[in-house]
Amino acid sequence: MSFSSSVKSELCRLENMDECCVLSELAAVVWLNGAAAPAPAGGFNIRITTENAAFARWIYRSIRKYCGIIPEVTIRKSTKLKKHATYMLFMTSASGSGILLEKTGIAVVAEGGRYELAPVRKIDREQACCVKAFLRGAFLAGGSISDPEKTYHLELTSRTSEQADELRRLMGFYGLNSRTIIRKGSYVTYLKEGENIVDFLNVIGAHKALLELENVRILKGMRNNVNRIVNCETANLGKTVNASVRQVENILYIADNIGLDKLPPSLREIAELRLEHKDLSLTELGQMLNPPLGKSGVNHRLRKLDRIAEKHRGGPPGQKDRKTGEAD
Repeated sequence: MSFSSSVKSELCRLENMDECCVLSELAAVVWLNGAAAPAPAGGFNIRITTENAAFARWIYRSIRKYCGIIPEVTIRKSTKLKKHATYMLFMTSASGSGILLEKTGIAVVAEGGRYELAPVRKIDREQACCVKAFLRGAFLAGGSISDPEKTYHLELTSRTSEQADELRRLMGFYGLNSRTIIRKGSYVTYLKEGENIVDFLNVIGAHKALLELENVRILKGMRNNVNRIVNCETANLGKTVNASVRQVENILYIADNIGLDKLPPSLREIAELRLEHKDLSLTELGQMLNPPLGKSGVNHRLRKLDRIAEKHRGGPPGQKDRKTGEAD
């Protein structure tokens, strides 16, 4: 089961909701996922289509319980390789589709020879429980969420720009930074950041999915921190090795061509220590000096040795006068 399907299955099992919340959820489903057609005897027939079996059962139970209507259910199997099942719930004018429209506050509007569904009134911020229920219904009707192990992405699909604007308005009540794009003729309202998606799941009541997503975020954060630390340590180790190799080469050159005994005592001491301990850091070398010396002091002496070697080789003075970049 995909993460989207598990979230929707959890939402369909929610219980102890007030009637106003169930009707708000149904309003979102009918508006976003319903289709209307005129009935021969007057009124309109309503059809709702979904590929989620748990969602289809929830629609059937809710309409039967709160509207007193028994929808006709048709199941169609896809002929494609995966053979998805499509569930269609059909309510005729004679069976009471008008009651469903009245209770959910949805009207049928004729536009350009077509019949569109539209809400009669907008939900206000004060109706917090109904706002949450409406967003829950919108996710059930046309929402999806990617596997958090791969990426953080949640989207709600709608048919018109008015629907997308209304979804963004309701999500804005909870500070959710949503955006809308057009994809294949549909309007997609989406959230990208993990924190926004967690907040949305909390709003619609998918608390089990929320905890699962948070666990994934924590594990991914820990892995990223470990990788960052390892990469940093690897880079620092490389710098240390490269600096040590260069220093040893210059000291050996001085020993062969000038003689370490010609160096000042402080430089001779650090040169002999570096030759003896090629793998130690600057701080560790400084602790072996008498008296001990800090990292910057050791680096200063080694840079002097670099300059002496370069000068003797005939290079321009100060060519190697730069910080080693060695990490402690």
